Order: sequence, then C-alpha cells, then structure tokens
Amino acid sequence: MFGLGSLFGGGNSEFVTVLDAEEYRERVSKGKVQLIDVRTAGEYQMGHIKGAKNADLFSQVQFKQVVSKFDIEKPIYLYCQSGNRSKTASSILVGMGFKEIYDLRGGILGY
Repeated sequence: MFGLGSLFGGGNSEFVTVLDAEEYRERVSKGKVQLIDVRTAGEYQMGHIKGAKNADLFSQVQFKQVVSKFDIEKPIYLYCQSGNRSKTASSILVGMGFKEIYDLRGGILGY
C-alpha cells in the first residue's frame, strides 16, 4: 500500500510522480495526453492548459463522471491552482486504479 504521506499530500505513492513546471509543460506539449484540471468550472474558464478537461474536485459526482471516461491504462496528468487539490485527486485516482499519474508541482500558478 502507500503511506500516510501520499494520502495527505505527500504524493509519494508509487503511482504518482510530481513534476516541476518545465518537465510537465514538455510532456503535455508533446502530443495527445490525458490532462485533467481539477479546479472549479469558474477557475477553468478563467484560463487552463490547452487540451485539459475540467473535473471539479469539489463536485465529487462530476469529478468521478469525468475521470471515469479516461483510460486507466494510460498516463494521466493533473493540475489545480496551487497543487493541493491535485494531490487529493491523485489519491482518488490511485483508488480508482490509475497507475501512472503525473501532478504539476505548485499548480497552474507555477506553470
């Protein structure tokens, strides 16, 4: 299993890798990736990374509906405003069976 650190924001699960903005940008710009913005719809509409789907973490029903459409066998990239919500979302995705999750360190503010 994973330790308390990964459940409470450590992001050290064997399935979650936290990337700095430069590496994250390089990876998502290389082609079609599964990219999720876990902020609210309002935050998403104020600006988001091109190609990102909005899955509001605060709306668990909407979040799980959107995420369930993604392929758990392929890498998935997450981000939020500052990095906190995406850490929580990473833990949820691990619980849903995703095995290759990339989180943007510092969120879109650092992008």
